[in-house]
Amino acid sequence: MGTATKLSFKEFQRLLESADDSVRYELDEGEPVLTQSPTPRHNLVSFKLRRALGIFVKMHDLGVVTTEVDFRLAGNVVRKPDVAFIAKDRMEGFDLDRTPVEGAPSLAVEVISAGNLAQDTLKKVRQYLAAGSDAVWLVYPGLGVLEIHDRSGIRDVTAPASLSDESIFPGLKFTLSLTEMFDEGE
Repeated sequence: MGTATKLSFKEFQRLLESADDSVRYELDEGEPVLTQSPTPRHNLVSFKLRRALGIFVKMHDLGVVTTEVDFRLAGNVVRKPDVAFIAKDRMEGFDLDRTPVEGAPSLAVEVISAGNLAQDTLKKVRQYLAAGSDAVWLVYPGLGVLEIHDRSGIRDVTAPASLSDESIFPGLKFTLSLTEMFDEGE
């Protein structure tokens, strides 16, 4: 059994600069991880969630919502959530033209595909929370489930129910129909 190649952050940046644009990597405790291309279902669910969050965040002037942006969670950890919310109070020094973003998003969302391993997904959740994310949402399109991980524990919402969350947006309630989010039509 061989040992995995460990990269420094600078080596990881050079890898990204030399990689083809179609190749996506994350850095997991120094190990470069090639991430698979998303499926159409994955993209559709991600788009609907990003759109709903984006409208809500803009309406209440809460910060920014991004997709597929690198976040440096630790010296040797870079993750690329499918959707992320960065609260206004975390945006000091935030540069829209620079990646990776230093630090964790307020909310990281990962849309789970059939090829994602449970142990890798749980490791990502722990990395986001350890780096300071308030919550991580795991979205399972094939199961119709959205799982919320935060400091108070884990809870899930299953379609046809709607997600109704106040923890990320104090004093405001974000609501999203899971039936609409998981609907294959636009």
